[in-house]
Amino acid sequence: MFSKFLPDEQIDQIFDLKPETLKKKGIKGIITDLDNTLVAWDVKDATPDVVSWFKTMEENDIKVTIISNNNQERVTVFSEPLGTPFVFSARKPLSRAFKTVARQMELKKEEILVVGDQLLTDVLGGNIAGFYTVLVVPVVQTDGKITKINRLIERKILKRMQNKSDSN
Repeated sequence: MFSKFLPDEQIDQIFDLKPETLKKKGIKGIITDLDNTLVAWDVKDATPDVVSWFKTMEENDIKVTIISNNNQERVTVFSEPLGTPFVFSARKPLSRAFKTVARQMELKKEEILVVGDQLLTDVLGGNIAGFYTVLVVPVVQTDGKITKINRLIERKILKRMQNKSDSN
């Protein structure tokens, strides 16, 4: 049961995803979370580094779509200047939005990577939908109200998983 919470890979930051490495793995598309994955949850616009990362992915024919549980205004204000497709109010970890984005990208599941900072939404949702998942260290250590609750649950899951592996 706990395996659905485990990412296939962990990285420090979104910028660790390099086009060359992705192409070697057969990855042609990225579904990325927004808050605390690309920028801090309370930062309105993309940083120059994030803008550059999106541009690099585009130049290397890697499709990127932002999928967020946040509201329309938040996700639109961030995504539109980047010219990237997006889904707001995605209801992660439900798999519907992930599958919809995969169809829009016109890519196979094996060609898409899901990246985010939360086990309960990004990793679980990506795993349930059948994608390769990557957990990124949150951009900042503060969170919005709902995410604080998720982090508490995540810590409990990780502790139980650790206890289970220690007893094996």
